[in-house]
Amino acid sequence: MSPEDESVSGANGANGLGGRRPKHHEVADALRARIASGRMRPGERMPTQARLAEEFGVERGVVRQALRILQREHLLTNVSRGSPATVAAPGEHTRAGTEPAPRPTMVALAPRVAEAFSAPHVSIDALCLTAGSFTLALSEPLRLIHEGRIKPAKVDVRVLLPSRDINLAFPTPVADAEDDRPQRQWLAQRNAQGQVLRHNLLALRATHGIDVKVGFRALPFTPPVKLYLLGGREALFAYYTITKRQAQIDHESLEMYDTQGTRSMLFSFRAEGGGPRDAAFVEQSRLWFDALWNTITTDLRFGP
Repeated sequence: MSPEDESVSGANGANGLGGRRPKHHEVADALRARIASGRMRPGERMPTQARLAEEFGVERGVVRQALRILQREHLLTNVSRGSPATVAAPGEHTRAGTEPAPRPTMVALAPRVAEAFSAPHVSIDALCLTAGSFTLALSEPLRLIHEGRIKPAKVDVRVLLPSRDINLAFPTPVADAEDDRPQRQWLAQRNAQGQVLRHNLLALRATHGIDVKVGFRALPFTPPVKLYLLGGREALFAYYTITKRQAQIDHESLEMYDTQGTRSMLFSFRAEGGGPRDAAFVEQSRLWFDALWNTITTDLRFGP
C-alpha cells in the first residue's frame, strides 16, 4: 500500500506554507482554503498580486498562475494583470453554463471539509480504503477551531473502512498471492490513520466543549470507490484506479497492484444548485451508506 501523499492545507506558518518557497499550486491551495473556510467571502476582492507575492515570498508570475487555477475552478473572477481578482459567488459557474472540473482528492477534499465545518452541526460520512486523505483534510478546520474562528456545536462523523479479516483485492502482490506483506502494511496504515482521526476529533470535546461523535464500521469487501457525504448537501465521489508498481516493503522490492487514493479524481454532486440528477445522487449515496452501516458491516477494531 503506497503511503498517502501529504497535501498543503494552510496549517503551517503565517502564510500556510511553513516558510518554504511555494510553487503556484501550493499558493492556490492556501488561497482556496481561505475561500472555503469563509475567511474570504463571495464578492470580496483578493489582495493585490504584489501583496500576495510579498506574503508568500514568490514572484508575481507565480501568484498569477495560482489565481488562474482558482479562476478555472470558478472560485475567482476578474483575474487579470490590473485590478485584484474577486471571489466568485456560489453557483456562479452553473449560471454560466459550465460545471467545475473534478480535481485530485488531495486538492479537492480539504476545502470542502473546511466549508462543512462552518455549519453549527457538522455531519460527515466517509467510505474509503484508509482514512489518510480524510485525516489530512481535517487539518484546516481543526486549525480554525483552535484559533477560535469557527466553533460548531456538534460534530458527527462516521467512517467505513475495509475489515482486517478479508483478503484485499488491492493492494496485492502481482506474482505471489500468499505474500501478505502488502495487506499487513495497509492494515498498519489503516489503524494508525483511523486512530489519529478519532483522537483529533474527540479531543475537541475537552479543548472546546464540542459535542463530538465518531464511529467506525468494517466493510466485508474492498471498496472500488471512495465516497464522502457532507451532511445532506454534497457527495464527493472518486474511483480507485489500480496500477502495477514497484514498492519497498521490509527493505525488499515487491511488484504489486495498488492505488494512490490522494490522486483519485474527486467528483462533486450537490443537492442544491446542481439539478435533479445531482440531488438524486446525493440522496441515493446517503441511502447506500446508511444501508451498509446498518446491515453487513461490523464494529471496526484497531490493532494488529
